[in-house]
This record gives sequence, structure tokens and C-alpha cells, in this order.
Amino acid sequence: MGVTIKDVANLANVAPSTVSRVIADSSRISEKTKQRVRSAMKELGYHPNIIARSLANQTTEAVGLVMPSSADKVFQNPFFPEVLRGISTGAHENKRAIYMSTGETEEEIFAEVVQMVQGRRVDGLILLYSKVDDQVLSYLQEQSVPFVVIGKPFKHSESITFVDNDNFKAGKEATEYLIESGHERIAFIGGSLELVVTIDRLTGYDKAIQKANIPYRDEYVIHEEFLQKGGKEAVCELLSLKERPTALVVADDLMALGVLNTLDEMGISVPEDISIVSFNNVLIAEMARPALTSIDINIFELGYQAVRCLIKQIETPYAVAEQVRVPHKMIKRQSCKTIQMTKRYFINE
Repeated sequence: MGVTIKDVANLANVAPSTVSRVIADSSRISEKTKQRVRSAMKELGYHPNIIARSLANQTTEAVGLVMPSSADKVFQNPFFPEVLRGISTGAHENKRAIYMSTGETEEEIFAEVVQMVQGRRVDGLILLYSKVDDQVLSYLQEQSVPFVVIGKPFKHSESITFVDNDNFKAGKEATEYLIESGHERIAFIGGSLELVVTIDRLTGYDKAIQKANIPYRDEYVIHEEFLQKGGKEAVCELLSLKERPTALVVADDLMALGVLNTLDEMGISVPEDISIVSFNNVLIAEMARPALTSIDINIFELGYQAVRCLIKQIETPYAVAEQVRVPHKMIKRQSCKTIQMTKRYFINE
């Protein structure tokens, strides 16, 4: 037979109700008593029944994570293991379990979210993406469920709690760095236009091009999946142009790796022939050859702050929506080269 609360109470010389209050971390119990009870629990190897406790408290002690697509695609990109590391650290500190969606399609993911909410499997949810038109976000708003978005919501962002970088500014800075290095033929390789992060980084790119009075070329803007294959397909399309770009803004390091590998296969040198700035600054950016100049968006902190915001929502249901901006910075490496600048006339912002 397993160890019970009564066994712990007998060893600690307290009432069983006191043990229950210590497990719940009640402020009514002194620290001295808490330490005595916890020592008894450790000595006896007692572990609280979380399920029973959840039923009594009307909470699950769990948070739900909503993935943007199927796990086989998501975990190809190093962004997600790193953001999950931040989330799991925050969840562990707050003694919360994690419940993750595993659906293959948008419909399956939505159905899983409904099951999480209707089945009361979680106290709140974190969306690991932000889309232009998202039925999951709309559903959570309708149900008044605590949730946080990693990424800026496309609409009504002032009334939704989210954690994000200033992706417009980051996209603008990446492009301006290449312009200051003498490049005018600068292409943009981004993800789906259904993703708000793509829209924001592209808008920043557009602004920098406009400010530098460089002619805008529609053929220099390519959208593919945030995967290595996406980078390969995008750069092949760009290299088929009569006037090839001399520099690329690539909205994801994994895509940039696909770009690098394809250019190497074609005998095109980076940065001698083409310069590259990418985003996220995951480990592959540093390990790539040449190492990638990349915008560090502090992925771990995005996940960690998302949990902090969600716990606050759960514990303070009527709190004002919170918008957290995680700072970014450019990490300069060997994938960019300065070329001879031509005369340009800059316009005011």
C-alpha cells in the first residue's frame, strides 16, 4: 500500500489537514511547519495526487500548447525546441504540466483545442504562432479562456495578451544593414503570408527599400515554408532571374541553411557573390559555413514570458491584456560582404 497523507501527518506530528494545506502552499501555515511536513514527505517518498487536488481546486495545474502545424514539420525548425525550452522552464517554476496539440491538419488541431477547453484539461493555452485568420484564436476569445499568443495578433492586438519581437523594426534593420554594405539588389525570402511574423518582417524590408530610394522589384520577394526545403526552392527561383540579387534577407535560419547549401551546390560563393542576413540566431546560424549574420530574437525569453503572462491571466482573470516586446539584436558573422556603393538619394521616413 502506498504512503498516505495520514502517514506524513503522523511523522510530522501535525493534522492531515495541515499536510493538505502545505501541499497547496497555504499562507496560513508557518514556514517552520511547512519545512517539517516537506521533510516528512521526502523521507517517506510521498507524492501528492495532482489529479485529486485538481478536482478539489477546480484547476488542472496544466497549460495547453497549440502548435502551428503537424509535429513532423514543426520540430524540423530549431525555433520550436528553443521556445519550448523557455515554456517548460516557466511551467516548471510555476509547477504546471504541459499539454501539447498533436494534430496533423488545422482541423485536427482545432478539434484538439476544443477538447482541451471543453474537457477542462488545461487552465489556459499558449498559441505558438500568429496567423491572419485563425479559428483557434477566435474560439478562445468566444469561450473567454485565458490564452497568450507568441507573435502579434493580426487584429485587436490591444485586447489580446501577446509576447513578440518588433519584427517590423528587425526586418528594416536587416535590410538597412545590407544597404549600408552597398547592396541595392536585395531580395526577401519569407514564410507564408498567413503568418503575421512574415508580414511584419516584409513590411520592414519594404520600408528600408523605400527609404533608400531603391526601386522595388516584385520578383525579389519569395514566400515558402519555414523549412530548409523552402529556402532551397526560393533561392532557385531567384537565381533564375536575368538580374540576380546580390543580397538576401531570409526570414528564418533554417531557410537560410537551405539557401546556403543550394548556393554551394551551384558554385556560388557566400559572401563573395551573395550576402545573407537571416533571423532567429539558432545554433545552426553559428555552425553554418560561412556562419550566418542573424537577428537574435531571444527565443527562450519569448517562451518564458508567454508562461508568465498566462499564469497571471489564470490567477487574475480580469487583468488588462499585456503586450510584451522581447528585444532583438543583430549578430554579425561571415555571411555578408561590403560592396562598392552607388550614389543614392535617401528619403525621409
